[in-house]
Amino acid sequence: MNGPRDGREGLGSETGPSGAVSYKERSKAELERELEMVIRWEQEQKDIWFWEKLGRIPFLLLDKLTPKAIRNKIGQAIDELGGYVQTGGRYLLSEKQVLESLGRAARERGYEGTVLTSVRAAGELPLEVMDLTADRLAESRKTLAAVQGATTGFGGLFTLAIDIPALLGLSLKVLQEIAICYGFDPNDPQERIFIVKCLQFSSSDIVGKRAVLEDLASAATGGGRQDKELASQLQGWREVVATYRDNFGWKKLFQLVPVAGMLFGALLNKSTVGDVAEAGKMMYRKRAIIRKLREADA
Repeated sequence: MNGPRDGREGLGSETGPSGAVSYKERSKAELERELEMVIRWEQEQKDIWFWEKLGRIPFLLLDKLTPKAIRNKIGQAIDELGGYVQTGGRYLLSEKQVLESLGRAARERGYEGTVLTSVRAAGELPLEVMDLTADRLAESRKTLAAVQGATTGFGGLFTLAIDIPALLGLSLKVLQEIAICYGFDPNDPQERIFIVKCLQFSSSDIVGKRAVLEDLASAATGGGRQDKELASQLQGWREVVATYRDNFGWKKLFQLVPVAGMLFGALLNKSTVGDVAEAGKMMYRKRAIIRKLREADA
């Protein structure tokens, strides 16, 4: 194993000669194996589920059935998501709670005295602490999504206008939380673009997944053109969000049935947020591993 490393800025401790928590990270070989697992996961995501091929057809029908006023409301929510990419808007969350969750997980793993006060400090945590916290947050948000889906599913068509924007918002928030878990700051505009790309990946078909993987791979490896390329994608955020919305597809049609829509809404929302959280975790986990490998080589 690599020797323990001192925590950096933002870490408080009751141990160590300098008052900093000393972390033990996995060996370089172990980190490389973890990276291979993420890469295998990416390859598996390219196998599209048959029913997703039919996803857009019923959504076209749904669009025709939806009153104009409701469509306008959904459109406004999509506009707000564009604002998130550019300014953060109301979808930005407070990092304090996530940092506290990371601190608790670190202390459970034996790193007594760990107190995190910055996202940068979170990036110094061992991978196991990052994973544990990300998994816990994902489970919590999946439960919240199920409750939200059941509530909005009760009213069928007319509450769908509330459910879609709310689900998009919850998806963005869980991705931001996962970003912080792995030491990346969602207040950074570049990270917000990466987050929306994760959102797109989780809902794209096989062709879309391949395209998004190329973009995310560039960001994960820190390519020299990353900033310029990702900045230019600000113009395409409408397509990103439209893809996410369209891929609700036939599954959302079940939610249009009043009362019975509660069950479908709960299951769909939980599944959707679960998929988003999984994609976000794997993509950010990959970047965190690459960063740790670079530090090991430094």
